[in-house]
Amino acid sequence: MTTNPMRAARKLLLAACASTTTTATATVIAIALLLLPASMPAAAATTTSTASKASPKKAKHAAKAKKPKASRIAAARADAAKDEASYAQRDDVIRFGIEVAERNGLDPAWVLAALSAARYQPSVVKYIMPPPAGTAKNWAAYRERFVEPRRIRAGVAFWRANEGWLLRAEDIYGVPPEIVVGIIGVETIYGEQMGNFRVIDALATLAFDFPAGRKDRSAFFRDELEQLFVQCHATSEHTGCDPLAQKGSFAGAQGMPQFMPGSVNKYAVDFDADGRIDLRESSADVIGSVAHYLAAFGWQRGQPTRYEVAVPVDASDRALLLVPDILPTFSAAQFAEHGARLPAEAQRHDGLLALVELQNGDAAPSYVAGTANFYAITRYNWSSYYAMAVIDLGEAVKRQIDAAR
Repeated sequence: MTTNPMRAARKLLLAACASTTTTATATVIAIALLLLPASMPAAAATTTSTASKASPKKAKHAAKAKKPKASRIAAARADAAKDEASYAQRDDVIRFGIEVAERNGLDPAWVLAALSAARYQPSVVKYIMPPPAGTAKNWAAYRERFVEPRRIRAGVAFWRANEGWLLRAEDIYGVPPEIVVGIIGVETIYGEQMGNFRVIDALATLAFDFPAGRKDRSAFFRDELEQLFVQCHATSEHTGCDPLAQKGSFAGAQGMPQFMPGSVNKYAVDFDADGRIDLRESSADVIGSVAHYLAAFGWQRGQPTRYEVAVPVDASDRALLLVPDILPTFSAAQFAEHGARLPAEAQRHDGLLALVELQNGDAAPSYVAGTANFYAITRYNWSSYYAMAVIDLGEAVKRQIDAAR
């Protein structure tokens, strides 16, 4: 007898979702089916043959005793068919789960049980889409969203409550308090808005049903979904977590600093040394993790983030300086050669600079000369507008802190 193991696994998972069978049990059976050879083992065939030789009366009685009610089967199938949001029925998801378990030494039943509980979220697809074509970028409007009284007040309170941790992070990683405070404020208003999506739902939606209409990033989100299982896996040094209980943004970012699972695994630190990393409740861990992240992406101790700049009058010179975008590429002397005017402290800058353009809708653009530290902030979020919002919010909070001393 031959069978399609993947199809059988899918059917078992569907039945499990609609019956009293536990999901974990169903996934174990699914894995077994996937590992079976195409033909039935001889021992199993012998058992079937023996059963067929039983008396007709006994066989009929046994079949009647073991057969579930037809209505229950029909209802289970109908419910499974209607549950289009479920990923339990998807062959590609089952295959992904088994591969994740194999690559990372995880319990495949645990991985598949979680994936079978993940749900497609239409709102995630909506939020991940870019603005409509033709929408003009506007730095002034973007800035107003983040550098505003509410965030500044919250930032001052956060700084005062955690100044010791902020100074320790600067001592260890070289990242000043205003940058860390700026990032946490822009990301979540210091923990007020950390997201209410189940992370596994958001990541599964973007991993397996990434929408058309923008650059396909499904591979990135599959990697992050895999990292979620690594993050939640319990080890001798890590207590683990429930992958179904993690909440975050529509893109799967978590906690006060909005770390993706891969960043949690690579850059999050137990800064308060209490034996666990907590990016939702421990301000110390959040501060240390943000500073560690920036340091890992090239933050230079004591270096400014940007300088003022007067852009070249000549359009071709200006275009040439803008080609590398936010990547520092030109020396201060090269800026001058192409007609860009820098203040005295920027002229002495011994690193490379980038001419960063911030569009203002119909008004004239704004420009700054970004350093390696400006670029490091964009590794947190790949946007020059984001980096400037972080810098300006942090500096606004710092001014109030300094004024009160």
